[in-house]
Amino acid sequence: MENNCMQFTNTRNKNERISGAAAILRGLADDGGLFVPAEEIPKLDPAEILSDPYPVLAGKILSKFLTDYSEEEIGACIAPAYGTGRMGASGNAEAESASGRFDTPAIVPVTKYTGGYFMELWHGPTCAFKDLALTVLPHLLSAAYRKEGYDGTVAILTATSGDTGKAALEGFADVPHTNITVFYPEEGVSAVQKRQMTTSRGANVNVAAVKGNFDDCQRLVKAAYGNEDVRRAAGKSVRLSSANSINLGRLLPQIVYYYAAYAALVRRGAIACGDKILFSVPTGNFGDILAGYLAKRMGLPVSKLLCASNENRVLTDFLETGIYDARRPLRLTMSPSMDILISSNLERLLFDASGADDGFVRSAMADLKEKGVFTADAAVMEKIRAVFAGYETDEAECAAFLRTLWEREGLLVDPHTAVAAASLGKYREDTGDVTPAVVLSTASPFKFCRDVLSSIFPEETGLADEFAMMDRLAERTGIRPPAPLAELRGRQVRFTDSISPEEGMTYLGGLLRRLAQQ
Repeated sequence: MENNCMQFTNTRNKNERISGAAAILRGLADDGGLFVPAEEIPKLDPAEILSDPYPVLAGKILSKFLTDYSEEEIGACIAPAYGTGRMGASGNAEAESASGRFDTPAIVPVTKYTGGYFMELWHGPTCAFKDLALTVLPHLLSAAYRKEGYDGTVAILTATSGDTGKAALEGFADVPHTNITVFYPEEGVSAVQKRQMTTSRGANVNVAAVKGNFDDCQRLVKAAYGNEDVRRAAGKSVRLSSANSINLGRLLPQIVYYYAAYAALVRRGAIACGDKILFSVPTGNFGDILAGYLAKRMGLPVSKLLCASNENRVLTDFLETGIYDARRPLRLTMSPSMDILISSNLERLLFDASGADDGFVRSAMADLKEKGVFTADAAVMEKIRAVFAGYETDEAECAAFLRTLWEREGLLVDPHTAVAAASLGKYREDTGDVTPAVVLSTASPFKFCRDVLSSIFPEETGLADEFAMMDRLAERTGIRPPAPLAELRGRQVRFTDSISPEEGMTYLGGLLRRLAQQ
């Protein structure tokens, strides 16, 4: 690697420095730390990207960070995900020839509603925001594979609370030199999400339900990196990596849509270039909102990032008190992708807000693992609160927002989006802040048709089958479900494995031994 290429360091050991390609290939540091830029965050003036189609914008942002990738390599990663860029006849930035991955040329359309704007992130192949990164990550990883001179198999281990799993399975299906295993909580995803994963295609994919919650799945993936039995099973021919947002290659592409939304508002005359906006983000594992923080650090005029939580409110409490306390029962809600007690990407923010104090991060993460709680000091919290505000939306408020939005404006959103939009309303009431706001709409409402249907039309009862509910929701609203979801009912279930958290390492060991012998 050339000396002028950006390097990345470990949140738990800032003396460790590696290239972008190595960070993407590894996913997670050996000691459990996450990789972050070791140097100053690069800048990108939004005035420079206002007319850029999404693929062009993605290329500019990824090239700022992944300077060990050539322009051609970045382009080769972006083209199969988003297509090539052009300007539409209307003057809107569009993507051309996106290989059918997204159902709209805008990739990320912006829709107005009474409280602000919805940034629709669910027009990809699995109808969730994870597609914006997981259509790119396999190509970034394949390029890293070549650049690092590795000749074995990369085993992608992924924990999901619902949406990451299918997006990762879709992205990595039949990608050479890779094998992907997804762990999901057996009772913690919607029926549609489960069906998406268990019917996945690809010779190199595997799915297992875990008799626990998302945090159990996430612990399993993280623990695998340091487990000696797993290392022996993998041998020298299999390398572990991840498709979760702990992987730098998952996180960086998520910066792009913050810039894209800002440019869209400027083009439609809603703001002038240079005006500040705020984003409200439904937050579970903290990756999506951290991408917004990185966008702000790059120079996007962001006044505030609203960290919207459901009833589990771990992050809301942390932002209010400075105490991160996961010692509480996990509530299963209608927004399952946020049913998380351990938010992995918060570690990256702690590292940055503490002035790259890896000792503090190591101590905090050790306390969280051993005691279930840690405390950030006043100086760290002052820096965090200057950017972030935390709000909770409970189940009744979420259902009420879904119903009101439909009745008032004829708009249909999913429960995660409703949590973020309702949180934005609370923030405005508390502060009087009228800054133009964008709500991240993270999934199609038809992925959660049971809860959306019962929230908007409470009289609809007695439909036991998820696809009958999908049909009824479409019938009552006149809105067609996305094709990738409607087509699921005819797909054959391939994966039925179910394991306890305690069986996880044994299960992984067997899987990796089989891979090593291939």
